[in-house]
Amino acid sequence: MGPCCALWVVLTLLKGLKGQTPNTPPGITSVLQSFQEDQFQGEWFVVGLAGSTHRKTDRFLLNPFIATFEQNENSRLEVSYAMTRGHRCITWSYVLVPAARPGRFWVDSREEPEEVQVYDTDYSVFALMLFRRQSGGQSILRVNLLCRMWMIQTQVLDKFVCLVRALGLSDNNIVFPDLTGSTCGVLATPEGSA
Repeated sequence: MGPCCALWVVLTLLKGLKGQTPNTPPGITSVLQSFQEDQFQGEWFVVGLAGSTHRKTDRFLLNPFIATFEQNENSRLEVSYAMTRGHRCITWSYVLVPAARPGRFWVDSREEPEEVQVYDTDYSVFALMLFRRQSGGQSILRVNLLCRMWMIQTQVLDKFVCLVRALGLSDNNIVFPDLTGSTCGVLATPEGSA
């Protein structure tokens, strides 16, 4: 781990400890002071995943996919995904219900409650999202690296890897989608670029 990454992890952990009370579960606290849903809305490319159930060997299962966030009339975020699987386009969606803290949500209508946190974002280039839930007595943790384009800046990749490691996951838990042979418009260029 480089010195910048180590410093970022230490500062993040210290900030997280500062905001905890005896009733606050231990974990990583978002670096966001506020969350601007209107700026977060729109299309994001999922360029990296990490999780307690992911392995590098799973890469062949992960095709490129897009996440679209839209605020509905109830001030909830509707999230829809599109992924290629062979020659088919697979889609799924859910609704995020805002929680008390900025950038935190709960997935609506899920049998097992799942907490979703926008851990860090600059709204125009990248976002780091953290997902937590319990399943069969096991804690499931997932981190998504979202970018507005199919390109990862070095400093954004460093933030992603540092967060993954701070959560106790290893490089073996990180998976990047295979961008070859994509269909379904998933690799379409963003508006305004060509």
